[in-house]
Amino acid sequence: MVDLSQYLPILLFLGVAVALSSVFVFLPMGVARLTGAHKPTAAKLAEYECGFPAFEDSRSQFDVRFYLVAILFIIFDLEAAFLFPWAVSLKEIGFAGWATMMLFLFELIIGFIYAWKVGALEWE
Repeated sequence: MVDLSQYLPILLFLGVAVALSSVFVFLPMGVARLTGAHKPTAAKLAEYECGFPAFEDSRSQFDVRFYLVAILFIIFDLEAAFLFPWAVSLKEIGFAGWATMMLFLFELIIGFIYAWKVGALEWE
């Protein structure tokens, strides 16, 4: 016979998580309906993010260059995220830390030059 009592805390945690997430999702919707805040009009249902109606299907594919630029942004954003703690702790890590970061920056510069030469940064 398998003792399932050890799974009780996990089931309690999942139950509380489902209950709280349901409350946070459905309670505001119910309060809005009860208080009269839910009155959809043509102006409320109009496009508001870009200012004009969509002219294509929302499920259309993006150009690969969009994803390439996004990946390059993440790479160089992570570079900045690595540079700050390195600069703060430079005294403690000494020359070895400095040399390692210079190697890291050199690799990023080589990657940037490659992306530039290939034309990954060009946008038509």
